[in-house]
Amino acid sequence: MLSRLPVAALKNQSVLGASRSTFSAFKTRATSQVRFASSSSASSATLESLLTSRASLISVSLFSVGSIAWYTHLYGSLPFVGEVHANSLADDGLHPTAYPWPHKGLFDTFDHASIRRGFQVYREVCAACHSLDRIAWRNLVGVSHTADEVRALAEDVEYTDGPDDKGEMFQRPGKLSDYLPPAYPNEEAARAGNGGALPPDLSLIIKARHGGADYVFSLLTGYIDPPAGVDIRDGMNYNPYFPGGAISMARVLWDDLVEYEDGTSPTTSQMAKDVVTFLNWAAEPEHDERKKMGIKAVVLFSALFAISIGVKRFKWTVIKNRKIFYNPPKDLNH
Repeated sequence: MLSRLPVAALKNQSVLGASRSTFSAFKTRATSQVRFASSSSASSATLESLLTSRASLISVSLFSVGSIAWYTHLYGSLPFVGEVHANSLADDGLHPTAYPWPHKGLFDTFDHASIRRGFQVYREVCAACHSLDRIAWRNLVGVSHTADEVRALAEDVEYTDGPDDKGEMFQRPGKLSDYLPPAYPNEEAARAGNGGALPPDLSLIIKARHGGADYVFSLLTGYIDPPAGVDIRDGMNYNPYFPGGAISMARVLWDDLVEYEDGTSPTTSQMAKDVVTFLNWAAEPEHDERKKMGIKAVVLFSALFAISIGVKRFKWTVIKNRKIFYNPPKDLNH
């Protein structure tokens, strides 16, 4: 039957088929564009509704207020807002200078020779008024002294123990398990011996004072005569680093006050530096071990993180690198 059709009819049929195929391709392209446009418009509408919803605004507001409150709790004030105080800067004390302590770095440890000298300064000077309740003799072993040296120091102190077989208390030499002896038997005796002022325990003094080691060092070396116009009552001493300026503790460190075993020159600043290093160790006896464990943890977790990244890439590389082909169904109506 096709052989009987004229050539013109065949040409018309071919032109008509080409036009139909062109129309179907245009329709498919237009449909895909419409679908893409509708999906993009829907996503933009969703994003716009998310940004303008009340829940989002409330969440952002709560996050901002919480961040400001947490920063204020940690640092006391905001960097871009001026502070208003009822008292003057002299009432808060002069801010101490930041000193380059040998143990201040992330990978630095205590100077143990300085700890030994600082313990000597504490024992010969500070122990007359201040106690160190949280430090036992055994804590010094391997840090500043050998076991025999600490045992000899402990035996020089008499401790009350008991009761014995007769029910009576007795005196015995100190042992490594004993804690350093207090300066006074009770708080009332301490106040009576210091004009009503209670000398604080020095176990955590570095962590208990704002400025830490810098503050204590500045306090020990900052005694000066009161400036003109500042009245200091009897029994008090002027120190600009102490809040209010008037402190009941007199200056206790003077040049050549102690004689160091290693021949170090016992200047005021050297003794202050050594005793502050010792008190810093007393507040953080685990300081060196904590940093060692921190370095080990960083190395270990870094290796585990690298291994986890490699495993993740190995497991997901098949899924991420695959290709998905889509064959649209044929339109049977044409």
